[in-house]
Amino acid sequence: MIAKGLTFSALRGLLLLSATLMAAASAHAQHGFSLDQVAARAKALADKPYEKPVSNLPPVFSGMQFADYMKIQPRSEKFEWRDQKTPFKLAFYHQGMQFNAPVLIHEIIDGRLQEVGYSTDRFNFGDLSFDKESTSRLGYAGFRVVYPVNRADKEDEVMSVLGASYFRVIGRGQVYGLSARGLAIDTAMMSGEEFPHFTEFWIQRPAPGDKQLTFYALLDSPRATGAYKFTLTPGQDAILDVQARVFLRGEVARLGIAPLTSMFLFGPNQQSSRRNFRPAIHDSNGLAIHTGSGEWLWRPLNDPQNVEVSSFEVTNPRGFGLLQRGREFSNFEDLKDRYDLRPSAWIEPRGDWGKGSVQLVEIPTADETNDNIVAYWLPAQLPARGVPMAFDYRIHWTMDEAAILKDEVGWVKQTFHTDGELTQANLIRSFDGTTALLVDFTGPALAKLPAGAQVQPQVSISNNGELISAQLQPNPAINGWRLTLRVKVRNGAQATELRAALIAGPKVLTETWSYQLPPRSDVQRTF
Repeated sequence: MIAKGLTFSALRGLLLLSATLMAAASAHAQHGFSLDQVAARAKALADKPYEKPVSNLPPVFSGMQFADYMKIQPRSEKFEWRDQKTPFKLAFYHQGMQFNAPVLIHEIIDGRLQEVGYSTDRFNFGDLSFDKESTSRLGYAGFRVVYPVNRADKEDEVMSVLGASYFRVIGRGQVYGLSARGLAIDTAMMSGEEFPHFTEFWIQRPAPGDKQLTFYALLDSPRATGAYKFTLTPGQDAILDVQARVFLRGEVARLGIAPLTSMFLFGPNQQSSRRNFRPAIHDSNGLAIHTGSGEWLWRPLNDPQNVEVSSFEVTNPRGFGLLQRGREFSNFEDLKDRYDLRPSAWIEPRGDWGKGSVQLVEIPTADETNDNIVAYWLPAQLPARGVPMAFDYRIHWTMDEAAILKDEVGWVKQTFHTDGELTQANLIRSFDGTTALLVDFTGPALAKLPAGAQVQPQVSISNNGELISAQLQPNPAINGWRLTLRVKVRNGAQATELRAALIAGPKVLTETWSYQLPPRSDVQRTF
């Protein structure tokens, strides 16, 4: 059966990949563990009906609240590899709450596999009270990677793998913020989202001098399976190389590759309606995209009143990610949650991913405890059931957002959204019923412009809006430029899209600011 829309060459490549995976799994069986072996497992799973994991939690653990679950902490003296001469250590998450089915964890030692057995001795349960017998049939919900990334004499947690196919990574001086996932299925669809799970892990025991940690994961869900190889390189920026082999076992409407999940509550482009000492609350404030044609895009995030899905068609993307721009402490003023230290995540595809789109999902939320932002790559076409898809990519976990653009163009430092106004003859400002958007562009590409350079804004707006004025002026405070737009929205119940960039003659100086004024309703927001 040939999948609709697949070219002969694409189908031939997929079939060759399938044959290669199966042959390599056999060939490598005697020569150490590899991704091919996990891919063979994933392919075999995809050929069988899905079996839902069965919870083995007693009520004392299944009914546990988050605060109590967090009391269960790993004992540092019981970290895996404590007796090994390696800077890497492993700690584990205990089962509890919604983490109700154990995951299998194996260690790879010189090509041999050894299961990491569960033991209550690895955990400190704090003041929790329960029958010790109730833990006898439990296991691990996930694991943490520990490495001295900040100081040579301090063991820091640098990666967390817990829940469905979620994982988080941090570099030097960073704190946990947004998450990545192995796969997203039918996100923000009326039929409901499906959350694939990592069910089994194989972790390579690192040698004493190793600066990287490699592990493999098996993914399973009702409509897809997958095999993954992860290579973690801790440092100033943490680097995670991912090799994914995905098999469909059922019909999927939206298959999200390299998904990122984050939170945006409010900021300068969408201010809080209630008094709050914090000027902004978000793990990320924008989606950045580097298209195959070389264009850079920046979409500031919203906390909308309704679920909003935006698609950016891209062929062979060079990169995309959810970024935290403008990370000065004064932008957040939060000593507890330190949003200024939460990393951005930049996805860098390896090889050509073909036609598709970067899709952004924005979901309403009333507080910062809910992740309401999702971004992923959506392939334009999917293969037939059982035919493997290969996606390799690198994730940069960084606080140096400017370095992502490699000084190719200037970038948007911040976006302000306010009521439009005019200055009257008596110099008193008067609101005129328009919406105003102030966009600050900065970066070396702008700072290095010769004196007298003729910088101009290039602005477009969708049919639901009317551009009343566009004023560009130098912004010496950031060694850049400020663009002020006044817009009249025709129908507030519909979205309005705007795009803007700065140019000098035929040369594009900045990334393209791509903003959505989401639909409004009469419902009062209280966040």
